[in-house]
Amino acid sequence: MLRKLLIANRGEIAVRINRTAQALGYRTVAVYSEADAGALHVTEADEAVCLGPAQANASYLNSEAVLEAARITGADSIHPGYGFLSENAEFARACRAAGLVFVGPPEAAIELMASKRRAKEAMVAAGVPVVPGYESARASDAALTDAADALGYPLMIKASAGGGGRGMRLVRQASELAEALTRARSEARQAFGDDELILERAVVDARHVEIQVFADRHGHVVHLGDRDCSIQRRHQKVVEEAPSPFVTPALRQAMGEAAVRAARACGYEGAGTVEFLVGQDRTFYFLEMNTRLQVEHPVTEQITGQDLVAWQLAVAEGRPLPLTQAEIPLHGHAIEARLYAEDPARAFQPQTGTLLRFDAATGEGVRVDTGVRTGDRISPHYDPMLAKIVAWGSDRDQARRRLIRALEDTVVFGVTTNRHFLSRVIDHDLFGQGNATTAFLEQTFATSPCLSPQPPALAELAIAAAILGTDGGAGWSNAGTGVIPLTLASGDTVHHLRLCRHDQALTVTEGDRSHTLTLMSRSRGQVDFIAQGVRQVCQYQLQGDCLYWQARGQTWSVRDLTHQPATTDAPDHGGEVRASMDGAIVEVRVSEGDTVSPGQTLAVLEAMKMEHPLRATGAGVIARIHIQPGDQVGRGQRLIEIRQPEADTTSP
Repeated sequence: MLRKLLIANRGEIAVRINRTAQALGYRTVAVYSEADAGALHVTEADEAVCLGPAQANASYLNSEAVLEAARITGADSIHPGYGFLSENAEFARACRAAGLVFVGPPEAAIELMASKRRAKEAMVAAGVPVVPGYESARASDAALTDAADALGYPLMIKASAGGGGRGMRLVRQASELAEALTRARSEARQAFGDDELILERAVVDARHVEIQVFADRHGHVVHLGDRDCSIQRRHQKVVEEAPSPFVTPALRQAMGEAAVRAARACGYEGAGTVEFLVGQDRTFYFLEMNTRLQVEHPVTEQITGQDLVAWQLAVAEGRPLPLTQAEIPLHGHAIEARLYAEDPARAFQPQTGTLLRFDAATGEGVRVDTGVRTGDRISPHYDPMLAKIVAWGSDRDQARRRLIRALEDTVVFGVTTNRHFLSRVIDHDLFGQGNATTAFLEQTFATSPCLSPQPPALAELAIAAAILGTDGGAGWSNAGTGVIPLTLASGDTVHHLRLCRHDQALTVTEGDRSHTLTLMSRSRGQVDFIAQGVRQVCQYQLQGDCLYWQARGQTWSVRDLTHQPATTDAPDHGGEVRASMDGAIVEVRVSEGDTVSPGQTLAVLEAMKMEHPLRATGAGVIARIHIQPGDQVGRGQRLIEIRQPEADTTSP
């Protein structure tokens, strides 16, 4: 019987594992980096040990520090969660050598499935269909180029040791291959310490469907249904659901049987996920097997009523699986959306900053897994996911409605998120029909207006004025009438408003337009008002001269410039390349004196597990470079100066 579990992870998965473990009577130990000293997963555990600095390779990926934390706390088992050390066979081996129970599969299974090349070979031997491709140990770029020409385009480059979309590139034509190989190798080396690549034929308009499997050490292997993970961006999952609306009962059975064969073929134990690509003709192909719990496991839990972490702990203690295949129920439908700190209007760049307010939605059928709370800082060192918002319904439409409402009711102030984008995706007709493929986001939302922030109209500005007028921002008295000017900046637009208040009525005028609302109450960051005969509620947060507010599922922010002196326009940074986010420089591709063209990649920034190219906005000559590989940089920091070409004034 195990008694004390060390959770070798952070964020929402560490919180989620901790709660199940404590509910089952285990004592728990959290580990953390210096950047996570006050994190939720730390405060909820019974004990906690600092592993080291913020950088993951010095803390969460430091296996020796994790094992030492287990030793000094007397932990007898380690749950790795997902990511970090979860699929590291050497770490699993070290755990067992130290007398610790590793809550995961045997090292041999991890090693086999960690290599996409070896995994595909094993699946062929087990009779599991695989995507046609090219796999060769340590293949050179030249060999991969020859193989790509033979395989044909479009094709996928994948890191053999990878996952999560890192080290993966879609190549549509031969001219893109060389650059894609370079970037995939670099990203794979940074993320996994292994730059081996494989090629696969791209299955066009495919569905990404996976099967949750479980095995114990007594020879029992079952599956717990399927999940559809087709809604992806940059090969990373954004929305997941169970069951798949595309999978028929016959296909579900065939895929489940194939997944069980895959698990048996590698001597599996514990929780695992077998991922498939499914073509429009419902032919399915093995992609990979993830030898851990998946990010999207809550949707399976919602439709089966099972706690998969509890299953993992039972298997780790040597007990048989709680249910047989025939006893596993599948009820209703569940959909999960990943709430990220990222800016959809700026190519989904990860965002950093302080969560001034974070209120997750609640309600019937709604589940929120999160590792953050109001006041936490989102750093550049880790994945920018804030929460997984999950909705269950008796059918798919009910689950969709509940999830859209939950997204619209979740309040996040302080960092830009993809919240509104997610609600638009789930509300889209193609998704509603169950016809969205892996190409859905790229084809449907590449230029969608919902990617760009919508500026506040006069009706929204009136709400802002009401909040400022009753919260001290504009110096209102609590009674009588009055007129006061108010100057608000929304992005680059400055609004000059006039406010007239009579008792509870507030009229806001901009130019020759006006809007009137009636204030009902204000307390604890919420204001109730009536506008055009409709009573509404608005959430808000004042931070210095900045106001954030949310109504009708949308979020806006303005700066109150009413009492600030006039200033000149912000300096023009044309001719400069600045950091688009906090992160680390992994590559500088130019030297001082080089001539560059618009769109040329000058350097590569790594942040939140992904590489981001920094490009020239115009033509010119590199005047000065302020960075070198390995430098840590902050958002807005000047990195490279470009001297614009002088106009030619000579006469012909």
